[in-house]
Amino acid sequence: MSNERMTYKDSGVDIDAGNTFVKMIKPLVKATTRPEVMADIGGFGGLFSLNSSKYKNPVLVSGTDGVGTKLKIAFMADRHDTVGIDLVAMCVNDIVVQGAEPLFFLDYLATGRLDPAKAADIVKGISAGCVQAGCALIGGETAEMPGFYADGEYDIAGFTVGVVERDNLIDGSSITVGDKLIGLASSGLHSNGYSLARKVIFERMGLSIDSIIPETGNTVADELLTPTRIYVKSILNLLRDFTINGIAHITGGGLLENIPRVLPHGCKAVITKGSWQTPDIFTMLMQAGNIEENEMFRTLNCGIGMVLVVPDAQTEDIMIRLSGLHETAFVIGEIAKCDAGAEAVDMI
Repeated sequence: MSNERMTYKDSGVDIDAGNTFVKMIKPLVKATTRPEVMADIGGFGGLFSLNSSKYKNPVLVSGTDGVGTKLKIAFMADRHDTVGIDLVAMCVNDIVVQGAEPLFFLDYLATGRLDPAKAADIVKGISAGCVQAGCALIGGETAEMPGFYADGEYDIAGFTVGVVERDNLIDGSSITVGDKLIGLASSGLHSNGYSLARKVIFERMGLSIDSIIPETGNTVADELLTPTRIYVKSILNLLRDFTINGIAHITGGGLLENIPRVLPHGCKAVITKGSWQTPDIFTMLMQAGNIEENEMFRTLNCGIGMVLVVPDAQTEDIMIRLSGLHETAFVIGEIAKCDAGAEAVDMI
């Protein structure tokens, strides 16, 4: 047995690299601050003072998520400055469907060996996502775990908290027959279905990360690393002036499994296929992978990232407002009566 002195760094954990990383990200964190934030990063817990006088009966809404195997694309391309946007998007889009304004965000980054520059790129994306969502990045955790992750790989997870007045909480209970379905266009695959997409693109089609996808004109890296669209500010804007009876974030499970999550008993969604513009990447995956249409609709967002259930009488005005907010939107269907035992979503 050797008597040679050992340090934590000898085991693969570099405390100095961690300190360097924290210094690098401080400006990125500062860019997301809100008046309610009470402390800089570095403490044991993030401090956020909820202005209780602003609310009559506030309800806190929380959400947590990751990015999934989209990270494999970031590893292959060695590009890490957009997956943080995806991380924020997957969390804040989940809570805004209940009418909640995202207040703050925390992240968790785990890796085998901390590369401060790469980690700072990740946080650059998280900061950008928080700015888009209007929430503050108030803390996080960076875990260096030698031997646990493959060299150059990492995982990230996020957590957000938002607030909504109890009377304004959106839970789908007010959805009625005759309501219209408005679909907000996605920016691409977002952060779901990447295990299927990778299998089709790299195994079935034999493309590489730098290959040009003929159908889109983009490289595989550019197409698959397009960040998830964050809908928070547009939806909060609508809620100030219009009635929205239900909202579904179209993530894993696609249109077929996410819309029923907000429907009350006795209602079903009738969606008109072809009523929106499907991005070429989805058509390519369907054809190259010989994927059945139903499988597409229950796995991928197919070009619709968020579905709003709105009163028929307000549909036209909401569509005009969405255009002004630079959202591409489509009326994709309506709510109909659902008989006992029938499917909650009809694609016609």
